Formats: sequence, structure tokens, C-alpha cells
Amino acid sequence: MNKLRATRHNGRKGENGIFKAGHNDRTFNLENAEHIDPSKSIFNVYWDCYQGFNIADEHGKRPERKFNFDEIEHTFYYNKFIDSVDAQNERHIRSRHKERCRDIDGILKDPKTCPEETVYQLGTKDGYADPALFARVGAELFEEMEKRYGANLHILDWALHMDESTPHIHERHVFFAKDNYGFLFPKQDRACQELGFEVPNPDKKPSKFNSRKMSFDAEIRALYIEIAEKYGITIEKVPLEGKEHLEKNDYIISKQTEEIAHNNDVLAELSLKISDAEQLLDDIAKDAYEKACDVVSSVVMDETQKEDAKLIDTFEKHILESDNTPTVKRIAKQLLTGIKELFKKSRSKILTTIQKTLSNPEIKEKSIDQIKESARSSVLDRLTKAKKLVSQESHSNSNHNPIHSKENERN
Repeated sequence: MNKLRATRHNGRKGENGIFKAGHNDRTFNLENAEHIDPSKSIFNVYWDCYQGFNIADEHGKRPERKFNFDEIEHTFYYNKFIDSVDAQNERHIRSRHKERCRDIDGILKDPKTCPEETVYQLGTKDGYADPALFARVGAELFEEMEKRYGANLHILDWALHMDESTPHIHERHVFFAKDNYGFLFPKQDRACQELGFEVPNPDKKPSKFNSRKMSFDAEIRALYIEIAEKYGITIEKVPLEGKEHLEKNDYIISKQTEEIAHNNDVLAELSLKISDAEQLLDDIAKDAYEKACDVVSSVVMDETQKEDAKLIDTFEKHILESDNTPTVKRIAKQLLTGIKELFKKSRSKILTTIQKTLSNPEIKEKSIDQIKESARSSVLDRLTKAKKLVSQESHSNSNHNPIHSKENERN
């Protein structure tokens, strides 16, 4: 048997936005898709986490399917993440930013929190694995993924497409972990961390090119190949061709493609940071204000008492150096000393009064908004400028890339 290449690619969005489950589920007019042969769609295989397998009958109908993939994903997201979404919305409303409130649809449409889609393939259009075997490999792989990583990962749905040039599987899943408030929410890196994955290079800082997700993907790829080989499929493990074998023009194309991909990754990371900054400012402003109140109240109290003590000392010195009788001076000294002791004893009471004033809801909300606005103008401005520079550089490289753009074809 010829050796076949086992390919696996991840993504959440493309040029037209996030990847939609409807493409995989074929819930659209197939006549408008030139790359799909509707006569072969009856051979497709579909699975989701609520209904299990559903396959078309000889008439192209799928009697087992009551809900499409979009409805399945919405239902799972609602059941799993609505508590976190509601809690976030409550915080937004309390901080007078109702415009930031989102619903489950908003979470599903956000590239940070939408399902990740993985495309699997065994072979090319010139030669591929028996589709029945391929389906068994995929089913066993996804079942094993749930078994090993189900505490922080859920397979939502997958489909084996037989109606395109090469059989391939679209699988969609979501990583999740508890947020800072104890509610489950889509969080890829934290999920990978809780599953025990580390960055590939511990000596370097975590980044897009040194992430726990890379370690996860490497383990899944190895598991994918292991299961395929168990079913008698011979996998080609030698790379297609190294850069040392490329012609000069191909090498230039390769380098420019890498640079564009790098810039796109940096651009995506900056976009996430801008979004994260908004959420971060909202989450920490309250804590920052409360901690600042403690510090400011204490400093104000200490400085006020120092100034009061100086004023009393000056007055005391003036009396002692005056022409008053010794009796008057002695009584005045006793009184002023008593006043200073009284100030010291009343420190905690005065401090409590200051803190109570600063905790007044109207004063507190106004101050928190000022903290967020001051920080936002600095943080977001820097991130936006960096994003603009990277975008310009990426656009410039793209214009000079000798690759002619065309619709991607799965080989």
C-alpha cells in the first residue's frame, strides 16, 4: 500500500470572518458551491455531541437529525457558559458600560471564544485512504480526545465530506476553564495549562510561537497517526521537501509567506490584547480603586496629623517664650500635650470616616470610571498603534509576494 500523508490544520477565522458550522453541516444551498458535488453529499457522515451519528438515506434525507450544527453549538455554549456571561454582564452594568454586554451569540461570533475548527485528511486527491477507515480513525480519535482531555475540552461536532475533491473531516471543539470568578468560560491557554501542557521551549517566554497549544497539537497529531496506523494505514512521515532543496524563487516565496504569516499572527495577538485590555480595565478598576483608597486614606491621615502636630508645637513654643506667668505656661503645655494625645487616639476613627467617604457609591463609581478612562487612553493607544504598524508591514509584504492568489484547493 502507498504511504499517505496525515494532515491536520486548525483555525477559527478566515478572510470572511469566523468559520461557520453551517458549511460542515451542509445547511446551505449546495447548488451555489462550485467545489461541492451535491450528488455525492449523501455519502457524507455527520456527528454531534447531542444526537450522535446521522447519515443521509437514499433520498438524501437525514431522519436522525433534529437540530443542525449551529443549534447544537448554541445549546452547548448556553448550558456551559451562560453563568459566566451573565456575571460579566452584571459587572458591565454596574460599571455603567451596558454597551459591552453580550449574549451567547456574541460569544460564538468572537474569534477568541468561538469553537476551534480542525480539518483532517489522509492522502490527496490523487490517492487517499478508504473513507470507511478514515471515518473510523476520526471517530476513535475524537472519542480518545474526549476521554483524555474532556475536563477542559469538548468535541462539539464533526463531518466527513465525501462531496469535494478529497475526503476530509471538519471537527469543531471548544477549550474551557474557570474564569477569575469561578465560572466556566472558553479559555484555550488556561485549559491547556490545566491539562498539564507546557510550552515547547521552557527557556523562552510564552508566545504565539511557543505556546501550550502547540504542545497540545503535537500530541494530538501523534495520536492521530498512531490510530491511523493501527487500522493498517501507512503514513508518510518524511517532510515534503526542506528549504535546502528549494529553488531560489521558491525559497523567496517560502520566506515571504512565513513573514506574512508571522505578521498576521502578531496582528491577531494585538487584536486579542486590545480586546483583553478592555475586559482587564473593567475587571481590575474596582480593586485598584479600593486598594488606592486604603493607601490614600492612610497617607492623608498621617500627613494631616503631622501638620496638626507642627501647628500645636509652634503654638506651644510661642506660649513658652511669651511673658506669661509660669502657671499659665504649665497649664498651656499640659493642655496642648493632651490635645496631641487625643489626635493620636482618634486616628482610627478619622481614618474610618475618610474611607467611608471614599466608599460612597457616587464618589466610588465616578472615580472608577476615571481610573479606567485614564488607563485606557494609554494602553489601547499603544496597542492600536502597534497593530497599525504590523498591518501596514503585512500589507506591504503581501503586495510584493510573487504568489498568485487563488482559491485554496485541498490536495
